This record gives sequence, structure tokens and C-alpha cells, in this order.
Amino acid sequence: MDAHSRGGADEIDPADQWVLNPHTGHYELRLDHSAESVRSAGQPQGSPRGRSRAPRGPGDGTPPRREVPAQRSRRGQTAGGPGAKGPRPAADGTPQAGRRKRKQPKKGGKRALKITGGVVGFVLVTGSIGAWALYERLDGNLNSVEVSGGSGGFKKDQAINILVIGTDKRTGDGNEGYGDKDSPGHADTTLLFHVSKDRTNATVLSIPRDLKTKIPDCPTKQTDGSETVVPGAAFERFNTSLGQSGRDPGCTMRTVREMTGLTVDHFMMVDFNAVKSLTSAIGGVEVCVAKDVDDKKSHLKLTKGRHTIEGEQALAFVRTRGAFGDKSDLSRIQTQQQFLGAMIRKMKSSETLTDVSKLYKLADAATKALTVDSGIDGLGKLKSLAGEIAQVDPQNVTFATLPVLDNPAEPPNKRSTVVLNEAKALPLFEMLRADTSLTEVKKKEKAGQAAAKEKQNALLHGEKAAAEDVRVNIYNGSGKGGAAQETLSWLQLEKGAKLATNGGNSPNPDIATTVLQYGENQADQARALAAMMGLPASALKPSGKNAGDREPMTLTLGKDFGGAGQPLGGPTRAPEGVQQANAAKSVCAE
Repeated sequence: MDAHSRGGADEIDPADQWVLNPHTGHYELRLDHSAESVRSAGQPQGSPRGRSRAPRGPGDGTPPRREVPAQRSRRGQTAGGPGAKGPRPAADGTPQAGRRKRKQPKKGGKRALKITGGVVGFVLVTGSIGAWALYERLDGNLNSVEVSGGSGGFKKDQAINILVIGTDKRTGDGNEGYGDKDSPGHADTTLLFHVSKDRTNATVLSIPRDLKTKIPDCPTKQTDGSETVVPGAAFERFNTSLGQSGRDPGCTMRTVREMTGLTVDHFMMVDFNAVKSLTSAIGGVEVCVAKDVDDKKSHLKLTKGRHTIEGEQALAFVRTRGAFGDKSDLSRIQTQQQFLGAMIRKMKSSETLTDVSKLYKLADAATKALTVDSGIDGLGKLKSLAGEIAQVDPQNVTFATLPVLDNPAEPPNKRSTVVLNEAKALPLFEMLRADTSLTEVKKKEKAGQAAAKEKQNALLHGEKAAAEDVRVNIYNGSGKGGAAQETLSWLQLEKGAKLATNGGNSPNPDIATTVLQYGENQADQARALAAMMGLPASALKPSGKNAGDREPMTLTLGKDFGGAGQPLGGPTRAPEGVQQANAAKSVCAE
């Protein structure tokens, strides 16, 4: 992904072409000086400039798209060339910037285009950039790869999991000294970005590249449309899940799912150029160092205190291992988290969001830096994703590092890899699966919400039936084989619930949370079963009518089922000792 040398010398910078439309009071983009490009807001829709001559997309306002199998690049198109995008010429051959029909701006509103991008972690850009020509240019910057193993796409009413991969593959001018020569690259920096269902918080989990873990078999798409399965490995470095043996980003997604139990919706992949181009686009990122730094390997040289860095210096900051902490990859991860927090704050600041020129440069650099999966291949799709993520306040974004231990199979003086610290990592995975925030988020409850919550919690209070009187039919909707039978055996043998039965698989095999449905006259049985299994009040669903004398309750196990005897819902706090950092706080690297 070369972020340099794009476009010819005759290109004009759209950021310098903004003019005031006297009819709307807003600035609009004029790309052609020879033709009127600001259409009168009062001009009838039936006039020539009001007609839409270009084909439109399928109802979402995006231009029609051309499907290309496997890896695809839409860069390098030239004006007038095959597949070139742009306004249709008029009869005299002059470009007509006003040919495309645009929606009339709402009164008092602004035309806004939200764009998402990535940098060694995850970068969110939200700006006001209107004009189809600019939209199509940015859309054409994106690269995409068709992969197997994702969820099929994020959903607005569900939590979102995005895998952000920084690869050490050598690409772009000036990067000859980075990464391994002639290597297809590795998953050098990997972050799992979990956005909560209610969009109040996000957790960014850093996965160490030297973690030894299972890499599953991986179906990969080929350029001719066929699919090849790359064999997995029982115990291999995590960073080999990308690039090595022909593995694509879908393999990294599958590896993360195997480890965490979370299905990844999308991936975003960037290389060294992303840090350089994006930091320069926003005028640098402020970082703080607690001591003088002069690292010969990364070439990072800073005096104690605060600095605004960009370009090569910013790349040196996120690559250094010898400057901070214990000089390990885990220390490098913490440095990167501090940098990403600073970058998020800079991009969400009014200094960036009110600067049209800076926004354009940032959007252009971000889209050039990104390679994404085909599910979000297009500015319109990225805009929708950005709209979901932009709702999260930076103070509710928590960075965490996956808990690991030194690999005990290696000699103490030659340890270069780590293994999962299951005592701390497994509860952390449970929290993510249960959509539990690492940040204490204070939510404003709407009128009636507090009363409804109190009413729901009251379902757990009251008389409980004896275990031998609890009738329940158990269905498995967790996606885990044998979960219903496991629970049945545990209830009968450990708890004495002899009337429990196995209903088999649920008609819906992918239930998010466990649900207990029961009649009004079974409330005492429901409370008893909830106490046995550790069910939260939210799992109880009374029908509002009485059940038959021998009619059982219905328990449907969901994804939150961790095993018979384990309370549902997962832990509410991260285990002690898990490294965390808040995106809203500035910390000096030590």
C-alpha cells in the first residue's frame, strides 16, 4: 500500500477550491474554474442542472459499484481511462461539476461525509467534505481483500468487533529499512476493537505478536475466484497468522476467534506509511516522554517532556522497543496505546474537525493507507461504520493488553515468546463476549427506565420452589455442542432438579444471551432455577399467563453460557493486573 507518489503534478487540491454558496450559506467544492459549479439552491429540479444523469447505487446514496473477486485495487485510474470515475462531459467537452443531482440541504443543517481510517491501531475521521467528485476520489483510494471467516458484516443493533492489523511488510518509498526483506509480512501489531452494543464504550485489546497459540486451518480466496485451504498450526507465533504460508487477513480473524470466542466482523490493515502520512495530515500528534530518548535502532531521539511528532519521527515512536519499559514487545504495545490515545484525541478535537484543508488531507491519507475486507469496501459502507463508532466518547475507550506469561518451554535466558495467561485472559474474553465494558460508564436513564429495571430485578425476589419441583426443558442456542446435555446432567446430579429435560438444539442456534421463559404460576420455579444457575434478572421472561400443571419452563442457553455451574453474564471487572490505559488521558512514556 504505497501512500506516496499518487496523482500527477497537475492535480488540484480540493481543499483549496471551496467557495461560498450565497443561497445556502455553506461552503461547497468547486473543481472546475471554467464552469459554474455552485448550483443555485432555488433552481427548479426540472432544469438541466437539476437532473441526475449518472447511475445511482442501490438506494444508499453511493455510486454503483463494480465487483471484482479476491484482492482488488481501485487506485491508479486516470481521467478518461477505462473505469475512470468523474462527471460526464457536456456537449462541448467541458467537464460539468454540477451534473450529479444532490439532495437539498436541510434548513440549518450541514452536508457531512464521515470517513473512517486506520493507523497501527484504529483511526476515526469525521468531517464535512461534500461533493461527489471528492467522494469518488476517496472511494477509489481503498484497497480490499475478499476473505472467509467474518460475521458477514456489522449490525447497527449489535456489538461490533473490528480487527486492526499493522503489517511489517515493506511497501512504499522510504521503508526499505523496515521489516523483513522479501517477506510477505506478518501481523506485527494487532488490536481487537470491540464497540459495545449500546455504543457507550469500546475496548481495544492488543494481542502480542510473539504469543504462541493455535492457528486454525484457513480457507483463502485466490485471484481467480477459487479457494485454497492453508493448513493451520497447533502452537505457533500469532504474527504468522498473516502473510506466512499464503495466509490472508481472514486467517488472522479466524485465529482471534479461536482464541477469544468472539467473531470478528471486519478487518482493517495498514503498513508503515499509515503512521507517517496520517500524522503529517493532521499536523502531528503530541506525545510525552519521561526521560531523554536516543534509540539507535528506531532512530527516535527526543528530550524529556512533550513533543509534537509526525512522519518518520512518529513511526520511530511506535516502533521503538529499546526506549521505554523493559525494552520488550509488551512495553512497545503500551507505547503504541499511548500514541493511539493521543491521535484519537487530536482527530476528535475542534482543531482538526473545523479545518477543511486538514480534514481533506486526513481523509485522503487514511483511505490510501487502508486495506479492508470486501464487506466495508467503499466509502459509503465505511461512513456507516464510522457513524456507529463515532458515538463512543474517548473517555470510554479503554486499551488493554492480552495477559500473557513467559513461555515455560524456553530457557530462562533465551525466552522470546509468550503464552496465554489463562487465569486472567479467560475472564477478559468472557467480559468481551458479554459486552461488559472495562470502563465504568455512567449512563443517563430515560424516564421510566429506572422503574422498568427495578421491576425486572424484583423477579428474582420472593419464594423459591424446591429443586425437585423445578420443571424445565433446556435448549441449546449457544453454538457450543453438548451445552444442553451438560446443563441437564449438572442440574440433575448436582442440584437435584430431577424434572429437567433436554430439548435439544434451539431453532435459533445463535442466541446472544440465555433466556428463561415461564408462566406466572411458575415464578417460584424460575427464581429457584435462577439461583442454581446464577441467571441475571434480565434473563427472566414471564409470559403473563399461567402455564399448564405439568408444562415445563423453557431455558434457552445463549452465547453467554460458559459451562454448567458457571454464573452467566461473565465477570463485571477485569482481573487484577491486566494492563489498561484510557484513550482520554495523556501519559508520559517511561
